Amino acid sequence: MRESKESEGGEVGGETPLREAWYYALPGHRLRRGKMLAKTILGEPLLLGRDAGGGVFALRDLCPHRGIPLSCGRFDGAGIECCYHGWRFGTDGRCTAIPSLVPGQAFEVSRIRAAAYPAREVQGNIWVYGGADPAGAPDIPRIPDIGEATGYRLVETMRFPGGIDHAVIGLMDPAHGPFVHRSWWWRSRRSIHEKAKAFAPSDWGFTMLRHAPSANSRAYRILGGAPETEIAFRLPGIRIEHIRAGRHMLCSLTAVTPIDAGATEVNHAVYWTMPWLTPLRPLLRPFVRSFLRQDRDIVAKQQAGLRHAPPLLLVNDADTQAKWYYRLKAEYARARAEGRPFVNPVKGRTLRWRS
Repeated sequence: MRESKESEGGEVGGETPLREAWYYALPGHRLRRGKMLAKTILGEPLLLGRDAGGGVFALRDLCPHRGIPLSCGRFDGAGIECCYHGWRFGTDGRCTAIPSLVPGQAFEVSRIRAAAYPAREVQGNIWVYGGADPAGAPDIPRIPDIGEATGYRLVETMRFPGGIDHAVIGLMDPAHGPFVHRSWWWRSRRSIHEKAKAFAPSDWGFTMLRHAPSANSRAYRILGGAPETEIAFRLPGIRIEHIRAGRHMLCSLTAVTPIDAGATEVNHAVYWTMPWLTPLRPLLRPFVRSFLRQDRDIVAKQQAGLRHAPPLLLVNDADTQAKWYYRLKAEYARARAEGRPFVNPVKGRTLRWRS
C-alpha cells in the first residue's frame, strides 16, 4: 500500500495503518470466561481469550509447530491445546507441554512461544496493541465521568470496505451529514446552513470545543434541556463525543480498527447516566445501526472510484480535520522512527463550513 500523504495543495494519497498503537478489538461481553475467538487485526491472525479469572489475552493465532490456527484447538480457561499434536500453551504464549517427547529427550519446552500481544479491558472494551512497545504510544481512551467499572449501555459493530484512512476521514467529516445521513430523525438537505466551531489541540489529536449542538441535528432533542457537546479525535482512529444535558451525560466512543488492506471495522459504544434512557435501548439500537450503515454504504460506493487511484483533494475548512489527521499520523510515525517525543502539529482555530 502507498503511504498516506496530505499536502498543502490538498491532495491525499493511499494509506498504511499505524502499528504502534492500541486498537479496539471487540466489546468485552462478546468474550466469555474460558472462551477464545479468532480475529484479524492489521492483517495478522489473532487469538483473543478470557481466562478463568476473567483476564483477557491475545496471541498470534498460529501454532509455532506446524502453523495450524490455535483457535482450532481447546481452551480450558488456563491453557490452549493445539488440535494437531496436542502442544499446550499458556495465555502468555509460552509452550508448557509437547506430548510427543519421551523421557530422556532433552528439549527445553519453555523456549517455544506463540507471539503474544498486549491486551487490556477498559470500561467494557477489549483493546490490543498492534506493535512491539506500548511505551510512549497514545493511551487507551477512557470515557470521562463514568468511572473504570462502568461499561457501555449499547454497542454496535460494523465492517467497512477498504483501508482505515477513508473510514477515519468519513468519521470526522463535518459536511456529509445532510447528504449521507439524510433522514426524518437527523438531517434533511434543506437544513444546510453555515457553522463555526472552535478547535484546539488535545492529547494525540484535536478537540471540537464544547458547544450547543447544531439546530439541524434533531436526535439531540431526545435529551431535553439545553445539551452541550464536545467532540475529540485522537490517534489512531478514535472519536469521543461527550454530551452534557443538565446533570446527566451521554457519551459515544467510536473506534476504527484496520482488519486488513481491504476491510476496516468500526465499533460504536454508547454510555449514559439517564436512567429513563435505558428502557428505550431496543428503540435506539436500530437508529444507531442505520447511522453506521449509511456511513458504510457511502464508503463502499467510494471504493469503486478509489480502485482507479484518482488524485484526491481536501478543500478549505470543511476538510481541515482530515488534513490534521494526516499530519498527526505522519508526525507520530516520524517520532517513533526517530525515537523522540511526539509533537502535536495541530494549531487551535475556528473552522467554518456549511452542512
